[in-house]
Amino acid sequence: MQRERSASILSAIGYVLGISYPLLAFSAAGRSLYQLFLKAGLTTEIGPLTSLFAAFCYLAATIGFTYRRPWTWWLSLAVLAIESCGTLITGVLSIADPDLIGSSVWRLFGIDFAFFPLVQPIAGIVWLAWPPTRKLFGFNESAKSPQWSTT
Repeated sequence: MQRERSASILSAIGYVLGISYPLLAFSAAGRSLYQLFLKAGLTTEIGPLTSLFAAFCYLAATIGFTYRRPWTWWLSLAVLAIESCGTLITGVLSIADPDLIGSSVWRLFGIDFAFFPLVQPIAGIVWLAWPPTRKLFGFNESAKSPQWSTT
């Protein structure tokens, strides 16, 4: 019963990631481009450039989640790790020196986006590590180290 419940939760996480990452990519890119080209009185470009970088991370993760190949699994894992570090570093810097960061998707750990930028990559890493997900991406779970299945 517990295993079925865990499987159900992790499966739902996969669906949420598949829907939310493209939306975050679109909204982060839109926010960044608006701030860079249309917003008057921008004091620093670091925030909008950070948001644009976040949008590229979200887009790369989306591609990784969509195409089920071993290399896209590794791409997603790397992007989610970078995204986690970016959110944490930007979050800390936005507390320590708010004027340095300005307005960014990752400002205050993603507060403007309901903390999705903080929680999402962690959920994504958990989902990617889940054995049924790894199998979807073509990894052979019976081997001791990650290997591609031959079928």
